[in-house]
Amino acid sequence: MAKLTKNNVVDSIVEQTGLSKKDANAAVDAFAATICEALSNGDSVGLIGFGTFEAKHRPARTGRNPQTGAPLDIPAKTVPVFKAGKKLRDAAAGN
Repeated sequence: MAKLTKNNVVDSIVEQTGLSKKDANAAVDAFAATICEALSNGDSVGLIGFGTFEAKHRPARTGRNPQTGAPLDIPAKTVPVFKAGKKLRDAAAGN
């Protein structure tokens, strides 16, 4: 199983679209910045067939230190979540 890096994604975009490498790199950066900005504003981003990015709030809770078993407080936080769309799930399953 290979791991694609940003450069691999940029190269694929160059092949598929004919954009220059500089323009494809700028497009990938703009896409990531748009997602980050939307999530920081509390918005979700839905790409039909691909999936939905959203920010979810996790409430504070009590956990345990795995080495000592002592209880510890885990603070509330907001985390990014991605829910895959049907086309992406099917592609990952090899369908």
